Amino acid sequence: MKKIGYEVKEENPFEDKVDIRQIEPSPYASRIQLLWMQMRKTVLSLKPASAKRSENEILSQMDSGYIKDSYNSLSIEGYRVTETLLERVRRGDWEPGKNKEDANRRDALAARGYYQAYQLLRQSIAKVLAGENAAEMYSKGHQEWHFQLFEPCIRAGIIKAADLLGYRTHQVYIRGSRHTPLNPEAVLDAMTMLSEMMIQEPDAFVRAILGHFFFVYIHPYMDGNGRTARFTMNSQLVTGGYNWVVVPVEQRDKYMQVLERASVDEEIEDFVRFIVSLM
Repeated sequence: MKKIGYEVKEENPFEDKVDIRQIEPSPYASRIQLLWMQMRKTVLSLKPASAKRSENEILSQMDSGYIKDSYNSLSIEGYRVTETLLERVRRGDWEPGKNKEDANRRDALAARGYYQAYQLLRQSIAKVLAGENAAEMYSKGHQEWHFQLFEPCIRAGIIKAADLLGYRTHQVYIRGSRHTPLNPEAVLDAMTMLSEMMIQEPDAFVRAILGHFFFVYIHPYMDGNGRTARFTMNSQLVTGGYNWVVVPVEQRDKYMQVLERASVDEEIEDFVRFIVSLM
């Protein structure tokens, strides 16, 4: 609310003790919980060994691999970016009015948004490496990561900040997929359960794999779901002793196929093996 100019004052409407009865989770939330418990056994059976690395090593790997990661992640989503554009965006010296490559506002703004979200994620990861809870990093941070992906579009006047608050309120479909994401009324309950499962899950690799999968399964936003899901996965991987995983745009079809099988057939094994092959 503060982002769109409203003054926020916190008050406690329950100063006196109120008897609040336990509310049963919705069928959608229960479905997420059931699938998580079912799939985690497969994920654990395919879990690779992790290695203890220092905070400097992890953050240095993120910094050195940023251009490769942003190029592939944006390209997977259909943006036409180059390493030159991404490097200029990182330095802050891209000029749409002077450079033809920068003149494609959609791609340049997406590149800038990815950079902002990545830097915010880097800060969150540094805090976890210093002692904060890795699972709570997701529950507290994923909405802000998503917001930063599109913040440059707000400054450019293309979209309104209010359009990015909360989860989607319209139905969304995935081109070429047999999986239909949850209806808008189910999204909040499902995302709340996803956060609960992330916090309850003790294994970082399981949080990485299933956090990514269920994020795209629910598809809580109209756009930016894939990028935010990959941020979710990698935030858990690097804080759990694994390397940051870049999904190559050349393997986009395979990536979509294994996610499709997990979504439609509830078989997570192919997705796990695909991610492990990239580690």
